[in-house]
Amino acid sequence: MQKYKNDWLLLLEAGYIAAGQMDEDASLKLFRAAELLEPHHHLNKIGFGYVHLLKLELDKACKNFEEVLKVEPHNEMARALLGLSTALTVKEADKGKKILEEALKKTDNQSVKNMANTAIDFVEKFVQKQPTPVQGQPKTKKKEKK
Repeated sequence: MQKYKNDWLLLLEAGYIAAGQMDEDASLKLFRAAELLEPHHHLNKIGFGYVHLLKLELDKACKNFEEVLKVEPHNEMARALLGLSTALTVKEADKGKKILEEALKKTDNQSVKNMANTAIDFVEKFVQKQPTPVQGQPKTKKKEKK
C-alpha cells in the first residue's frame, strides 16, 4: 500500500472526473481506492457525497457532508455542498440557502465562492420560484351529473 500512497490524489481526482461524467461505478471504485490509501481524509467522504448529490440522493449526500463537518467544522467546501444538497430539497430550500450564504461569507477559496454563488442563484431562480398562475391553481373537482 505504501508504494501507492503518492497516487491518492490522482485516484481522488479521477473519482471526481468519473462522477462528473456520470460513471458511478468507476467513481465509487476510485473513491474506495483513495480511501484505502488515506482512510481519514475528508476529500474521500466529500467524493462519496458528491456522487449522491449528482444522483439527487440528497439525504445520503447531506449525511456525508455533515460527517465531514463534524470532524472539520471549518471545511467550507463540505458546507457549500451541504447547502446545495439541502436547498435542492424544496421544503428545506431556505435552510440550504442560509448554509450556502454562510459558506460564502466564511471562505477565501474562490472555487467555493463561485459554487456557492451559482447555487444561491439557482435556488432563487428555480427552487424558491413562485408557481405560475397555471401551476398554482387548485385542482377543481369534477361536477357530478344529475
